[in-house]
Formats: sequence, structure tokens, C-alpha cells
Amino acid sequence: MRCLIIFSASIILSTPLIRAQKMEVTVIDRRTSETNYSYQVPGHSYSTTNGGVGCSATTFGGSTNANCSGSSATNTTTTAPHDVSFNVTGATFALLLPDGRVAVVNCASKFKERFAGPEGNHRSCRMPLVNTIQVEFKGKLAKLEWPVSLDGKKIESETYEILAVLPPAAPPAPPPTKTNSSL
Repeated sequence: MRCLIIFSASIILSTPLIRAQKMEVTVIDRRTSETNYSYQVPGHSYSTTNGGVGCSATTFGGSTNANCSGSSATNTTTTAPHDVSFNVTGATFALLLPDGRVAVVNCASKFKERFAGPEGNHRSCRMPLVNTIQVEFKGKLAKLEWPVSLDGKKIESETYEILAVLPPAAPPAPPPTKTNSSL
């Protein structure tokens, strides 16, 4: 029996705790209202560009001539608005995650006792005014954090509920290829 207890305790202690994921995200949409509203995730697009420059130099009679050329390629992914809508109250954000997924989060008013009756005993959720923020995802909650001081040391935060995590935009389809066929 003692071996069973020690074995059970070692399994419990060796089980990793649920860890939060913290990442930098981009706010692609924000809405707020103290009354019910229907929130639909908007479309968005993002681009990545890769570039390069090549130079060659020639020397003739004590002077050097440089010949430089460059090129770049840009890939753009566009996501149409989602058909999914949410009936919400408070602040709602669509957050673009680094892997292209979109997290939809919402924060309803928070209870705060002010002895003002049911209507006055709440405060609005804090909302970031910047577009790039840190978010800590843990279970069904997302803790949004953003700087509110000039030196970036004072951080404001608010905990939101995750309503959905939408898949990333599908990569663009390759152009159709032509095939030669003889009949």
C-alpha cells in the first residue's frame, strides 16, 4: 500500500502544470458597447516581403565604379470576413496571432461595488489603444497587456474570455498549369 501511495505521488508531481502561452499579437479589429451587439470577425490581409541587393565594382585608372541592382518579392494573404457572428456585450477584439490564426476575445463589464445599485456597480473593461500587444493565453482566458508609460515600464492589463480561435487564411492556390495533349 505504501508503494502505491509513493507511486501515485510521483505521478502527480511529475505531471506538468498547465502553462500559459504568451505571445505578441496584432489587434485587427475592436468594438465596444454596453448594450448587446452582434460582432462579426472582419476580413484582413497581411504581407511579407523578402528583398536582396547585389553590387559589383570595377576599378579603371584610379576610379571605382559600382553597379548595384536589387529585387524583392511580396506575398500577401487575404482573409474574407467570417460568417460566424457573436452576440456580445462590452469590448470585443479580433487578434491576429503569429501563425495567422485569429483569436476573438470579449470582456463584459466587471463588478465593482460602489453602493450605487445594479446599474452603477460595474466598471468598463480596460482596452488597449495600441495595435501591438502581449497576450497570455491560458485555458479559456486571454490576459491582454500593453504599455501605458513613455518608458514602457508601466503595463496595463485586462482579462478577456476567448470566444473562438479561427484558422489561418488558406495559402493562395497555385496558378493552373497548362498541359499539352494530343487527340
